[in-house]
Amino acid sequence: MSWIREGELSLIERLTANILKAGPMPKHVAFIMDGNRRYARKRHVERQEGHTQGFDKLAETLRWCLNLDIREVTVYAFSIENFKRSQEEVDGLMELARQKFSRLLEEQENLEKHGVCIRVLGDLALLPQDLQLLIAKAVVATRTHNKCFLNVCFAYTSRHEITNAVKEMAWGVEQGLIKSSDISESLLSKCLYSSSSPDPDLLIRTSGEVRLSDFLLWQTSYSCLVFQSVLWPEYSFWNLCEAILKYQLSYASLQKARDLHRDQQTRQQLEADHCCVVELLLHHGKAADTQSRQDHLLSYTAAREGRVRDFLSALQHKRDSFFTDLTGLTALA
Repeated sequence: MSWIREGELSLIERLTANILKAGPMPKHVAFIMDGNRRYARKRHVERQEGHTQGFDKLAETLRWCLNLDIREVTVYAFSIENFKRSQEEVDGLMELARQKFSRLLEEQENLEKHGVCIRVLGDLALLPQDLQLLIAKAVVATRTHNKCFLNVCFAYTSRHEITNAVKEMAWGVEQGLIKSSDISESLLSKCLYSSSSPDPDLLIRTSGEVRLSDFLLWQTSYSCLVFQSVLWPEYSFWNLCEAILKYQLSYASLQKARDLHRDQQTRQQLEADHCCVVELLLHHGKAADTQSRQDHLLSYTAAREGRVRDFLSALQHKRDSFFTDLTGLTALA
């Protein structure tokens, strides 16, 4: 099964899509694809068949999203907690991932046609070496595509991601790239695995479970959360439309909350910069009038923003190198 299934919507689906698109549409949708194992039990098939059917449903869902002009999708493919499952199931999931990423590398022409950029978010060092190599090849091969984005969270939990972001900021301080006073909520957001993406507008979880299971905890603070009872392999275009409609109904309140939060972040950063300037002036025994303090504030803010830019550039280079170094090792082999 291809990652991006070809095909147009039916007439009734196209009409529904056009009606939905008359309202505010989510640009980024995240899925917790839950219910594969229950689907397998329901159909009296092996668990692995349930997971395979789940991937096939993802390919179909991506087609629906493209037709609905949803250009970014993030999926919870494999939690770090899943390593606690039986060895047989974990091995089966790793093998399924090998098959699908190998298939992805075979259909680069299709991915290029749609401009699909594949990003894999998580602690990939926890995965088998051969799977790391396949993932690295897929990421590097689609890195320049920019029409739509598929973020696959693999060997991922949100708490692990946030912890890693804190470590990255500590690394920046140790390297002299930033100061401890530069650390902020905004900077932490930029150090997450998902830093290249806007926060999801809509998060959908299937199977009837009403919890996030350590998925995008930071990024979904101001997202519309929709929990649906359908098992993931049985997900339909109409289930997706229902979730989008719920997003549209809550759009105004979500935007208001996001705007308030953005304004609050701006005020907090300005207050933090002002405190740092006052401390510096006091440290150097300088008394400054209002205009002088304002000049110092502008100078400090510009210097801080420059440090943060350089740090984030170095961090991105370090992350990109992880993938390019892996693919380079493959080439040498």
